[in-house]
Amino acid sequence: MPTMSELVTAHTRSSEEDLNWLHALLGDLQLLADLAFADIVLWTPSADGSFVAVAHARPSSAATLFYRDFVGQIVKPDWRQLVTDAFERGEILDSSAPDWFEETPTRVRAVPVFRRTSPSAVPQQVLGPLAVLTRHTNLSEARMPSRQELTFNDCANDLFRMIATGDFPQLTAPTAPRRGAPRASDGLIRLDADGVAIFASPNALSAFNRIGFGGELEGESLAEVVTDLVPERLSIDETLPLVVTGKAPWRSEIEAKGVTVSLRAIPVKHDGDRVGAIVLCREVTELRHQEQELLTKDATIREIHHRVKNNLQTVASLLRIQARRSTSDEARESLSQATRRVSAIALVHDTLSQGLTQSVDFDEVFDRVLLLIAEVASSHGTRVKPMKKGAFGVLPSDYATPLSLALTELVTNAVEHGLKDRDGTVVITARRSDEGLTVSVRDNGVGLAEGKVGSGLGTQIIRTLIEGELGGIIDWHTMSGRGTEVTVAVPFRFDQGSVGVR
Repeated sequence: MPTMSELVTAHTRSSEEDLNWLHALLGDLQLLADLAFADIVLWTPSADGSFVAVAHARPSSAATLFYRDFVGQIVKPDWRQLVTDAFERGEILDSSAPDWFEETPTRVRAVPVFRRTSPSAVPQQVLGPLAVLTRHTNLSEARMPSRQELTFNDCANDLFRMIATGDFPQLTAPTAPRRGAPRASDGLIRLDADGVAIFASPNALSAFNRIGFGGELEGESLAEVVTDLVPERLSIDETLPLVVTGKAPWRSEIEAKGVTVSLRAIPVKHDGDRVGAIVLCREVTELRHQEQELLTKDATIREIHHRVKNNLQTVASLLRIQARRSTSDEARESLSQATRRVSAIALVHDTLSQGLTQSVDFDEVFDRVLLLIAEVASSHGTRVKPMKKGAFGVLPSDYATPLSLALTELVTNAVEHGLKDRDGTVVITARRSDEGLTVSVRDNGVGLAEGKVGSGLGTQIIRTLIEGELGGIIDWHTMSGRGTEVTVAVPFRFDQGSVGVR
């Protein structure tokens, strides 16, 4: 299914600012559906004069009317005139008669979507309409609505009115957290212009009861209630006063008696003046405990990688000291190679110790590996210019460690054998696809006889790491007198999205 950005770009000529506004509205489409007890569809104009659905939200507070998404579809003929009129007139319009959908009577409301220019713009302007929202209410389940349903509908109508005047969504609001964001069903408090609660849903009252409030919220100043609940010794978020008074579209949290309640305020405006606010609340104690545990585990993992890196560097230092004291050239060379291999592994752990995930920006690691190669070249009295082309991207740590060690061996072999006693270049080219990673290492040295592959320890290490651990293949292609090229192909056995690759 195409994304909203793809649909809007394909069918309209919306600007980046228009698209950002629609994305912000999309983030609250589910809230609108829950408050209105109805399906909400977002339509944008198409090149042929019609409208195409770019988003669809179903209510969690009532049964959906539409079991299949409208996203990507052209507006139905029965709704086209209403949507067109709302868009052209810039007014909220309701269907004059029940609309029948699969033998179910419904009421359709069309709301034009306007946006305001940036608050820094002088003068600030209202632009649009950009799109049209339609609310589809099921009339077959008509009954006497409860006070909560009436309040939720009033809140929905307030937000629809603000959408039609460019007052909602509010782009100054902070980005919603990934987990624990309060929804209408979690708890809703309606405030008047003075911050006094004129309605509190049962779930909202339950959330406040858990943090120590024992009375009725309605008729109370929410700011005063929260002030009495929060211990004086506890430092509070500076945005909390703005949230509990409903003066700004912000989010905050209350912690009391070992319980955490998340709050989100949505100021309600009529004709540009604030007349009250909607405050959503949710008890998120367990979620915050889980997040704290994850942070603790992340810190522990980073510390482990840091200690492993330090230990490996200590081992490398010991090997380097032993190499200097060796009287045999063969022993000195073997210890130097072991030092280099340990250092290459330490680089991966050093990178892991600086992040929050078990994935590695391999380009950063390999750039540091090339510095090790420069040391190898200088020790052999040659000047080698290593060049990297392409990008490796982000890799899981279980790929990064064997790959860094294998490439270190390949590039070192090119320096020590292909470019022995001569200057030259080593070009490392990385090509990444959805299926895997292909890396070629090519030098302009003396080369080897065609078909001849080394049998030393370095070659054995490379085969073990690439073929054994990574399940890849290696191809040695040599051209006598013109250098050697080694190609490594490693298939991916992981979801690239899991390591942040796009």
